[in-house]
Amino acid sequence: MDIIKDKVVNPIKASGTLSNLYSLRLGGTADDLTKTKQALMWNFILAIVISYLLMSALFENFFYPFIIMFSVPLAAAGGFIGLFLVNSFITYQPLDIITMLGFIILVGIVVNNAILIVYQTLNNIREGNMNPRDAIVESVRTRIRPIYMSSITTICAMLPLVLSPGAGSEFYRGLGSVVLGGLLVSTVFTIFLIPALLSLAFDTAKVIRRYFAFTR
Repeated sequence: MDIIKDKVVNPIKASGTLSNLYSLRLGGTADDLTKTKQALMWNFILAIVISYLLMSALFENFFYPFIIMFSVPLAAAGGFIGLFLVNSFITYQPLDIITMLGFIILVGIVVNNAILIVYQTLNNIREGNMNPRDAIVESVRTRIRPIYMSSITTICAMLPLVLSPGAGSEFYRGLGSVVLGGLLVSTVFTIFLIPALLSLAFDTAKVIRRYFAFTR
């Protein structure tokens, strides 16, 4: 549909062939595609909400999953970067339905790395009797290798979808580029962002506890 707009509809409008008495509208299957894209946008939001609620139930806390969900915007930005690079250096790839599915898939993938860091930090505090700062450093030190191993495995598995030529490859190249870019960016920045947010959260909670203890 995007190609039809770029190659047919927009040139006709720009040439002035049609008078102002006429208008062009893509109907039929095009309407169904538009509705499907809108539904996928809501599904993306629903995936975020469901992931947050599931993590809240597992952690028995509403705050730590909120920190974990900060990895999702990083993944979304990486997905758009991956799609941009494919459009720039490989071939034209529209933001079609299958490509949009890649963003929904990312929601369930990228939170795993942040979960490892947060869970290990809390475990170090509860079981190892560490202070929060040392617990964060130790969790990153012990979990950075499994994080990179799992991420590199997934990235290598997605490379054929992006780079493989041949008939039909254009259908899944967008999905592969979104997942590949999103996972790569989130993996690189999550190990810096999540520990920083955790440290800020622990420091803020400490200040709040001191304030209420002082007011009493």
